[in-house]
Amino acid sequence: MLCGTHRRIHFRGRRGKLAFVKKNIPSKRKPRVAGGADLGGGKRTQHAARCCVAPTDIKPSGEITSGGTSGGGGGKSWEHAKGGAGSGADELATRFVESLSYDRRIYKQDIAGSQAHARMLAKVGLITPAELGRIEGGLDAIAREIAAEGDAWRGWRVELEDVHMCVEAALIEKIGDAGRKLHTGRSRNDQVALDLKLWIEDAVVSLERLFSDLGLALVELAERDGRIVMPAYTHLQRAQPIVVGGELLAWLAAFDRARARLLVLRDLNRQNPLGGGAVAGSSLPLDRAAVAEELPVGLPAANSIDATASRDAAVDFVYALAMTAMTLSRWAEQWILYASTEFGFVTLDSRYTTGSSMMPQKQNPDMLELIRGRCGNVYGSLVALLTICKGLPLAYNRDLQEDKRHVFAAFDVVTDCLAMAGRIIKTARFNAERIAGGLEAGFLDATSLAEYLVTKGVPFRTAHQVVGSLVRLCRETGLVQLSQLDLAAMKKGCQDVGVDGGVVDKELYDWLGPANVVKRYKTAGNAGLSGLETGLAAWRKRWGG
Repeated sequence: MLCGTHRRIHFRGRRGKLAFVKKNIPSKRKPRVAGGADLGGGKRTQHAARCCVAPTDIKPSGEITSGGTSGGGGGKSWEHAKGGAGSGADELATRFVESLSYDRRIYKQDIAGSQAHARMLAKVGLITPAELGRIEGGLDAIAREIAAEGDAWRGWRVELEDVHMCVEAALIEKIGDAGRKLHTGRSRNDQVALDLKLWIEDAVVSLERLFSDLGLALVELAERDGRIVMPAYTHLQRAQPIVVGGELLAWLAAFDRARARLLVLRDLNRQNPLGGGAVAGSSLPLDRAAVAEELPVGLPAANSIDATASRDAAVDFVYALAMTAMTLSRWAEQWILYASTEFGFVTLDSRYTTGSSMMPQKQNPDMLELIRGRCGNVYGSLVALLTICKGLPLAYNRDLQEDKRHVFAAFDVVTDCLAMAGRIIKTARFNAERIAGGLEAGFLDATSLAEYLVTKGVPFRTAHQVVGSLVRLCRETGLVQLSQLDLAAMKKGCQDVGVDGGVVDKELYDWLGPANVVKRYKTAGNAGLSGLETGLAAWRKRWGG
């Protein structure tokens, strides 16, 4: 049910298979809505019910037949206009043009758009109030049926090609001529463009919840383990000391930017295409503004040709998903390293690791590796969409039917990866003792010593040279920490580059050692203790905690 507004849709993943071509091809994970109905058509039953036609229409090879279209049984209502039996006369043609196997997941959005369109038709006098009542009642009944029956709903008829015609055909069967009036002033071209935008609106709401869950998990981990001192890396080499929370806040910043990008690009494309018709608009007195007021996709699109030809909303949405996948992949790679024996910084919950079929000691970070690997799937969806759109003349072309395959696939991957990342973070632990055991290696406090010299009036480039010579001295004499050098050695290091040794005193040792360094960071947004303390409250508020 739409419950007053199409935006209240909740998603959950569910696996299934579609008998679509010569083989049974695994489908992408499909989101579900509250109450057990998924956007791909509803509750799952037996395997045959996962297909877009009845079990008797599936050949042993998995090929979908035309459902008897060529035998005269109710095919596409518009085919008579061009003469001949249409694509229903050839089973391959029927399979080739259908999109029902994947676009039925937008049935809720299709019904919401149709009801808004019907109310506008009544407002301008193109249908009667009684006809409007029958249309709305019929569409409500269809929504309930699909929610209850899902893929087994008898209205899914492959010969009708897509979700739009299946819903319309079912409506006509229920209410007669009033249902035939619903398509007044509308084309499948502007209808599908609207449905996709409505679906993206709902998808963004779903993704926002997952971003919030992930962000809150990072905040909670930072509160728990965030004060552990650890090395930061550049070029994968030890650089400066930070606190664990400083790095976790870095991932928060990256994911917050990913969420903001999703919202900004959605808002950029909030233009309602309904009323654009097939390409040129309509000579009927349609009130496009009235429809736009009801639906959360913005004002009427300014140009009817562009309204039906553009898929910028889809491309931008998948681009935002690709950037999210990239950020997830980078984070996964970082934690794969941290979870290794060589680092040992992070312990992952056993639920999110797997064993080896041969080596009994292994705990492999397979979930993180799959997050990293599936980023490529989302990139593929983006490139596919861009390639579809790059050579299309104005306006609508059937190539655009393929857009939803890639939009849905990218969304499904990112949905699963965001959810998995949140669970991994929520159950992970940083290993304070293991990190501390190797913390003094790598001269992490070298920059801090240079900054101490700056406070004594030494130019930074000269201070850099002094500390560089002191690090070399440590290495040559087998020392592993700058603090192991006595004050005389420090003074000589200054003198060797022309700096008065009197600028240094015992105070400099308060600047050395990772634990001291992380206390001294002062700049806003720093990765030390002060940055953690000031950042945590702001991030918790921002991520809804």
